[in-house]
Amino acid sequence: MIATESPSGLVNWSGSHRYRAAELHRPQTLEELQGLVTRGRGELQVLGTRHTFTAIGDADGLISLDRLQGADAIEIDAAAQTVRLGATVTYAELARALNAEGLALANLASLPHISVVGAIATATHGSGTRLGNLATSVRGLELITSDGDRVTFDSADPRLPGATVHLGALGVVTAVTLAVEPYYELRQDVYLGLDWDALAAHVDEVMSAGRSVSVFHDFGERAREVWVKGDPGPGAPPDLFGALPAQAPHNPVPGGLPENCTAQLGSAGPWSERLPHFRSGFTPSSGEEIQSEWFVAREDAFQAIDALRPLAARMRQVLQIAELRVIAADELWMSPQFGRDSAGLHFTWRLEPEPVARICAEIERQLAPLAPRPHWGKVFSPGPLPWIPERLADFLALREELDPSGRFANPWLRERVIGPAG
Repeated sequence: MIATESPSGLVNWSGSHRYRAAELHRPQTLEELQGLVTRGRGELQVLGTRHTFTAIGDADGLISLDRLQGADAIEIDAAAQTVRLGATVTYAELARALNAEGLALANLASLPHISVVGAIATATHGSGTRLGNLATSVRGLELITSDGDRVTFDSADPRLPGATVHLGALGVVTAVTLAVEPYYELRQDVYLGLDWDALAAHVDEVMSAGRSVSVFHDFGERAREVWVKGDPGPGAPPDLFGALPAQAPHNPVPGGLPENCTAQLGSAGPWSERLPHFRSGFTPSSGEEIQSEWFVAREDAFQAIDALRPLAARMRQVLQIAELRVIAADELWMSPQFGRDSAGLHFTWRLEPEPVARICAEIERQLAPLAPRPHWGKVFSPGPLPWIPERLADFLALREELDPSGRFANPWLRERVIGPAG
């Protein structure tokens, strides 16, 4: 029998969203999961590591896969350079397994604590001029549809690019297959006080100074910190266009503890302990926060920063830290980086929902001429999307094929993606 409980008081990772679901289901077998999705009439969504900041993953009923047989499985195929993993595996858990076999992923997000399947669903990303978002490593996907069917997409299936960034709208993902590559190491150096004029003149060089680069700032006179994650070498440059190397470890969030962060000061280490900003065994970021992010064309990165400067004083009233990073283009139907090398303008706000909502609306108005695309899992203005994905019609057709009853179409998805009749 499926364990069902009341999720009363359940909140997301940061405390910014309280789930409205009346039931939380914990199936133990695939057969139980299939029966769960085919009976009843209410909406369903999967509850993962809860690192979204909106109701995108909320519904009448939530499904936790933490007791599902095989949900924590990691199966490495070194010859094929792939790994198949269950729905609850986090990036930290996957990294440990890959490191033991001399393998690695191409990219990671800032936090290794999040689940792989959940991160892929919303096209969550790291940074890198040549690196796509985390979903671009997907080579296969398995899910349970609202009819209870078990559907598998492999790399030869033309629907895989549509099913990968699925937003929770297609079914319950039970496994995913990723591409892997040989193990590598990186060093991490932090530079302080980059002048905005220097960044404007050398933005491409700054963002390509390492495999992954993040510019942390608060729209002040200078960028606070530039985190460069690059190949190990004899030494980092003595300056980065005028920014000087930090002489002690830093936390990108003001007031945060440096020991919560991955090693800096140029020390080399495993890819999995340098690409994230935060260490897997420590409290991630600051908690009690709201996150937002919009993507513009990479060549418009500094123009976007410049467009937001008039809002600086208002933003700083609720801003913890902002981050500029870049992501390579892809062909995933619902990815914000579809067909466009992108710059991500990320904001970590204090947990003050009303003023944050107001400033987010202002940011969207300022960025409108640059055709911004929002991060699916973070806060942006309510209502229909200002950006219509080029392959939206194909995605909606795939959704109709896999979820004709609308079992996974919650109000958030209907308002922003599917439409009221979907």
